[in-house]
Amino acid sequence: MKKLFVGMICTTALLMLYPMTRLMAAARPRLLVFSKTMGFRHDCIPVAKVAMIQLGQENGFDVDTTEDAAAFEYKNLKKYAAVLFLNTTGNVLDDKQQAAMEKYIHKGGGFMGIHAATDTEYDWPWYNKLVGAWFTSHPKQQTATLNVVDKNNDATRHLGDTWSRWDEWYNFKDLNPDVHVLIKIDEHSYEGGKNGDNHPMAWYHDFEGGRAFYTELGHTKESYSDKTYMRHVLGGLRYVMGLKAADADAGKSGTYY
Repeated sequence: MKKLFVGMICTTALLMLYPMTRLMAAARPRLLVFSKTMGFRHDCIPVAKVAMIQLGQENGFDVDTTEDAAAFEYKNLKKYAAVLFLNTTGNVLDDKQQAAMEKYIHKGGGFMGIHAATDTEYDWPWYNKLVGAWFTSHPKQQTATLNVVDKNNDATRHLGDTWSRWDEWYNFKDLNPDVHVLIKIDEHSYEGGKNGDNHPMAWYHDFEGGRAFYTELGHTKESYSDKTYMRHVLGGLRYVMGLKAADADAGKSGTYY
């Protein structure tokens, strides 16, 4: 009888714990990765999406991927700590979807853009301010030297003063002067730069109630297996999702980087 009583207590405790466990799992922050293209389509997108899912698994957040712009309804967006535009190109959202995205940011949402996110939505001035610039051109892919101008940030503190890397280097127009620049490119280190000495490559800012981060890096498939680059991306995501490193590490079985 005593054993039965103890067993009943244990069963009751487990039943009480089960919904709590589900609640804790449901409380994990979520990231929406959006990779719709209406212009050039980067061949790195499939491997990049897998890398983002792995990044989430190893760092305490869940990742959904989509190329369906119908996901841009405020009731859906508010489930996410941040939205990542992963090499999007062209006009990917209609007017109603754009309004939902603006509301999401105004309500405290996060946005991150990778590479061709600046080659997106040229007829939406608000988006230009959010992402921080628009793409104009690029030379051939080549190695260049990046100057890390701020290492007091989770996206750059693992880097040295310079970072030599092969990628596709964008020239920009309509740069938002209010962003906080983390990395600039040295135009003397490669051919085809057109922004001069002030040529930013990665930046972030608080914007109209939300947070935004952009990195120009990420054209190649190889980027998404490059631990240095993915650590840079992780730092940006932590910022836009409102996570400190300690928060993101909580409850992990291991570390990704």
